[in-house]
Amino acid sequence: MSKRKSSNVTVTSKECKGNFERMVRRFIKKCKKEKIIEQVKDRKYHKKRSDAKRHAKQAAIRRHKRNLLKQRAKEAAREKRN
Repeated sequence: MSKRKSSNVTVTSKECKGNFERMVRRFIKKCKKEKIIEQVKDRKYHKKRSDAKRHAKQAAIRRHKRNLLKQRAKEAAREKRN
């Protein structure tokens, strides 16, 4: 079972006051926020399930390390203030 999320990205002319360039920029921003282009790039080639799991686990480890570093920096800043 896949975890697909339907994403209907729409931009109206009312939203951008009829400015076409602004509409394009807003559409691109919404696509990036929904990670549509990232999904297309990921699905371009088939990935073995084990490779996908390994990649996701490595990403989670990197995120965890980054969060730990941020927390330590905040704690160090608090200690300097006191």
